[in-house]
Amino acid sequence: MEIKITQAAKDYRAKMFAGAPSTLAETDPEFAAIYENFAFDKVPNSSDLDEHSRFIAVLAALVGCQSVTVFPLVASAALEFGIKPIEIREVVYQSVAYQGSGRMLKFIPLMNDVFRQHGIDLPLEGTATVAHEDRRRAGNELQVEIFGEEMRGSYDTGEPAVRHINEWLSSNCFGDWYTRGGLGLADRELVTFCLIAAQGGCENQLIAHAKGNMNLGNDRAYLIKVVSQLVPYLGFPRCLNAIACIEKAAAQAE
Repeated sequence: MEIKITQAAKDYRAKMFAGAPSTLAETDPEFAAIYENFAFDKVPNSSDLDEHSRFIAVLAALVGCQSVTVFPLVASAALEFGIKPIEIREVVYQSVAYQGSGRMLKFIPLMNDVFRQHGIDLPLEGTATVAHEDRRRAGNELQVEIFGEEMRGSYDTGEPAVRHINEWLSSNCFGDWYTRGGLGLADRELVTFCLIAAQGGCENQLIAHAKGNMNLGNDRAYLIKVVSQLVPYLGFPRCLNAIACIEKAAAQAE
C-alpha cells in the first residue's frame, strides 16, 4: 500500500524549508510520508497556536534534547516563518543556565552557520539591559514577578551550605539571562519550560516553571498546545510527562 504525503504537509514543509526537496522522500518514502503527514500536517493544524510560540518552543526543546541534527533545520525554518534572529539567539543563550556549557555551546556555531546561510551579519546586536553589579537585584525582581512575593530576597535564604546556589539563581540564571532583551518575560519562561521538558527527569523544576508560566499568562490550555507541538521532536513519553506536570501545577494553583 502506498502512503502519500498530504498536500497540507507538502505546503507546510515547503514553507519551512524554502521549497528544498526531502531527501528522505527519495530514500525512505514510507517513513517520510508517515512522519511528514504527522509533523507537518496533523500537529501544526491541531490547534490555533501561533507560529511564533511554536518555533520558540520547538527550538528550545531541540536544544534541550541535544538534537544537533534537527536544530539547524528548524532554526532555518523559523527564519522563513518570521522569527527574528535575535529571538533564536536568545533561546540558545538562555539554555546555558539549564543545559550547562557542556551541552549548550555546540548550538552556537550551528546557529551562526544558519544565520550566515541566510545572509545575516554577525555578531547580532547586544541585548543586555542590566549592569553586572545590579544583576542580583534585577534577577530577583523577575523571580518575584514569575513565582510570587515569597521569592523576594531568596538569594539570601537557605542552609549555609547551599545559600550560594540561591544567590546564583538570582544573579546568574535570572539576572544575567532573563533580564536580556530580545524575548519577553513570558517567552523566556516558556523557553525554560521547554528546555526542562526536553531533558526529562526534572519534574520538580518542570512543575515549578509550569506554575511560573501560568502566573505570566501562559495558562494550562496554552501550555498543552505548546507541548503538543513538541511531540514530533521529543516523542510521546517526555511530552506526556510534561502534560502530567502541567496538570499538577494547575491543580496546585487552584
